[in-house]
Amino acid sequence: MTRAFTFPGQGSQIVGMGRELAENMPVAARVFEEVNDALGENLSAIMFTGPQEDLTLTHNAQPALMAVSIAVMRVLENDFGVRLQDAAAYVAGHSLGEYSALTAAGALSLTDAAKLLRLRGQAMQRAVPVGEGAMAAILGLDMDIVEEVVKEAADGEVCTAANDNANGQIVISGHKGAVERAIPIAKEKGAMKGVLLPVSAPFHCSLMQPAAEEMQAALAETTINVPVVPLIANVTAQPETDPDKIRDLLVQQVTGRVRWRESVLKMAELGVDTLVEAGAGKVLTGMVRRIDRSLTGISLQSAEDIEAFAASLKS
Repeated sequence: MTRAFTFPGQGSQIVGMGRELAENMPVAARVFEEVNDALGENLSAIMFTGPQEDLTLTHNAQPALMAVSIAVMRVLENDFGVRLQDAAAYVAGHSLGEYSALTAAGALSLTDAAKLLRLRGQAMQRAVPVGEGAMAAILGLDMDIVEEVVKEAADGEVCTAANDNANGQIVISGHKGAVERAIPIAKEKGAMKGVLLPVSAPFHCSLMQPAAEEMQAALAETTINVPVVPLIANVTAQPETDPDKIRDLLVQQVTGRVRWRESVLKMAELGVDTLVEAGAGKVLTGMVRRIDRSLTGISLQSAEDIEAFAASLKS
């Protein structure tokens, strides 16, 4: 069995995430305290008790989701003796989850990851005034047809395929008018559904260039180590280990497409048969079999999940 660990992105946040781990596992509680200290505020209180609208704010959701993922990984290692490099061949994360993956693999410190994700959320929000951008999920079309849709809908504005999540599950991003025009065009071309997403900014498109420049400046000052296992990068869907290349890809990722479907297929090509999602929700686990039915997806959220997974490694 060859495994990869995957780490969720925005949209997986829910009030209460990480609370059970913090209450039962001291090492998890320490992760949340370290993130609170890095940010100079009590983010874990918002995670554990809400309100949901505060947790959903991009600059809170991003470090919060990373914190839960790292809490799971620290419990796995400290309480059950499972080291990432012994249990998996690769790591990958969906959008902000790439920072979680790099932290889990020792390339980023937890403090640096929390600060970078807070800045990333703020920079993305600053890049486009609220109401000017939008994102929409297009279901039931392949990428080549979606490329036709966004080209037709753009009409001088930005409209692009932002997330290639799974077969027939693509998210588009850009100016609000262009994204709204794309939905009926997609339906004309055979989409089962096109729906605007409740997001505060148009992520992973060229409108995010100001945010990419902010991240470039911050990442230039950040130490990035060689990860203990290769990262399958969002932008390239290829294994990466060079810290300078990873730094550059994290900048490109702000405006670039999240090639998640291709990333999962690349891991399968490299011999991975099991993808273990560490953190809040089961979004990535749900995508696994849509992408490749031969793959197994496992979700680790609770202490019980982690204990069962650790036991399975010994059997």
